[in-house]
Amino acid sequence: MNWLYLVGILIFLLGLMISIALHELGHLVPAKIFGVKVTQYMVGFGSTAWSRRKGETEYGIKWIPFGGYIRMIGMLPPRPGDDPTKVRSTATGPFQGLIESARDAAQEEVRPGDEDRVFYRKKWWQKMIIMSGGPLMNFVLAFVFFSILLVGIGLPTWAPIVSPETNTCVIPIAEQRQTCKAGDKPTPAAQAGLKPGDRMVSFDGQKIGNWQDATRLIRSHGAGPIQLGIVRDGKPMTLDVTLIAQDRPNLEDPTKIDKNVGFLGVLPTEVMEQQSLGQVVGYMGELTARVAGSLLNLPEKMVGVWHAAFSGEARDPEGPVGVVGAGRMGGEILASDLSSEKKIAIFVNLLAGFNLAIGMFNLIPLLPLDGGHIAGGLWEGIKRAYAKIMRRPEPKYVDIAKVLPLTYVIAIVMMIMAGLLVYADLVNPLTLTG
Repeated sequence: MNWLYLVGILIFLLGLMISIALHELGHLVPAKIFGVKVTQYMVGFGSTAWSRRKGETEYGIKWIPFGGYIRMIGMLPPRPGDDPTKVRSTATGPFQGLIESARDAAQEEVRPGDEDRVFYRKKWWQKMIIMSGGPLMNFVLAFVFFSILLVGIGLPTWAPIVSPETNTCVIPIAEQRQTCKAGDKPTPAAQAGLKPGDRMVSFDGQKIGNWQDATRLIRSHGAGPIQLGIVRDGKPMTLDVTLIAQDRPNLEDPTKIDKNVGFLGVLPTEVMEQQSLGQVVGYMGELTARVAGSLLNLPEKMVGVWHAAFSGEARDPEGPVGVVGAGRMGGEILASDLSSEKKIAIFVNLLAGFNLAIGMFNLIPLLPLDGGHIAGGLWEGIKRAYAKIMRRPEPKYVDIAKVLPLTYVIAIVMMIMAGLLVYADLVNPLTLTG
């Protein structure tokens, strides 16, 4: 295996671990600000690779880099009517027993003097801020990465600069070849003296801002003489060019042919074009809408992953990909023949997209995801506001323990989905080139 491939995987995993660490930091900081006792801050799952205690919190790294967590005491309230300082010893019914066991475990973490530092007793809006901090951090990271990509590096685009790969002869569209042969007529560009590296800036006095402008002006003009403004080696020049009429593929549908359109005979050059911060917002907004659509169709997408894993069907490029698959993409990027600039751009885009997806996935209003706790806090706020307006007694804290059976079912489904993605990413990975 190419050593660059392995390095690429490690770089992606490092970026993922940093993203996870910052996600959990998004929970940790507001929790401490609002006085919740946090006993653990861990990046990763499984056995602990390294840890250190500072104050009341143990900070550490675990061996499996697929997630992280902070442990806040008192996530679940005690059973209604019970003394919050005592642990209830009996329960009836399988689901009730499951709920009460979870309550007991949550209460065992509460030490004398910690009664006001439990999570469930915090104000509803404080709970929402604490649980929103992680996804919010992912969105901030996504914005930072997308800003680096678009503003710092730029997006690949076709510029109206004559490419070195431009043919100097007119090749009829019916002939499927890329090289000139004896008897071919020179292109109008070659006759006018256009050279690789020349930037086209105007067409008969009309400004050319991008390759689309150049294509539109050339095609719509048809055959005949024009004046082409160019910049060569930093110096502006004007060339007299006589366009010819040719049949060319339609720009919207290449299977269709446009008859007798204007033809110059140049190819554009791909460049990295830097964008503005405003365009970052628009770009991220479009991707957010696409990710939201994918999440709504996640069950259907997972069926496609199943068929890809066990039936050999092609992976959906718009479908979900796990940490293993994304890591393999990181290796593929670094081991490719792309320029260093493009490798960095794709890497940054991969990390940005992953943070955006993680943030949005965590906002799904189901436990054990952050969105489930946010929904619980919001529901508590609504109940308290309604009681205040109606002058009723203040309602009790929202008891999320009551939905623990459903939470466990969802957690099992999520583990099955994660396992399926890992398997699919190993046997039928989604690749950047395929």
